[in-house]
Amino acid sequence: MTIARLLGEEELAGYPAGRLLDVMRALTMILTVPAAAAERADAVAVMTGQGETWRLAHAVADWEAHPGRRHLLVATTNAAEATYAPITLDTLRGLGLRRTAGVHIQAEAAADTGVQAAWIAGQIRERGITGLALAVSPYHLPRAYLTVLRACEERGVRVPLLPLPVAVAPSELVPETAAPAWDMLPGEIRRILDYTDRGWVAGPEQLRQYLDWLWPMLANRPGVGVSPAEAG
Repeated sequence: MTIARLLGEEELAGYPAGRLLDVMRALTMILTVPAAAAERADAVAVMTGQGETWRLAHAVADWEAHPGRRHLLVATTNAAEATYAPITLDTLRGLGLRRTAGVHIQAEAAADTGVQAAWIAGQIRERGITGLALAVSPYHLPRAYLTVLRACEERGVRVPLLPLPVAVAPSELVPETAAPAWDMLPGEIRRILDYTDRGWVAGPEQLRQYLDWLWPMLANRPGVGVSPAEAG
């Protein structure tokens, strides 16, 4: 079943309050990970889609601003989207990319977030990545994070996954839907709920156990990131 990108709040009316609370907890607890922790990640990944070139621009700017990053992972877009365009090094150069060594672009168009996440998890394992900053638009961040976490756990890969939200105003129109980012959230919530049931995203307990593993490395101190030794 395909879930529409744009849903009204009535589409969530049938879910128990506890299920909706699980989504709220996931969003809140993912965002409690200190932004400073992402500074020391050795890789940044961007999950593209919805015609949002600002996701790519954000990841490229982060990559260029952090020469200590060893890898830039670019997960590609669903070719069925009306705003689809292939992503190449020239695409990234047009957004300010100068440092090309360590840039990896998913070879095939990714049909969905699950395909993107599986590729990212494979890259983490193949390239020995020890900490990943995840660049995603805020409305998509919880589902993207939970999907990548699930893909990593299924493959026996555990590294710090560190949110790197893209700055997007709530009123910004998402190119694919021509709707404000504000209006994209109900569809994301519905996907998280349904995809949890299908085993496609990390559930509440899996997320909680993962964050319990992650937080001691962050040490609750501003500016503390993750070193390779800690991640190992």
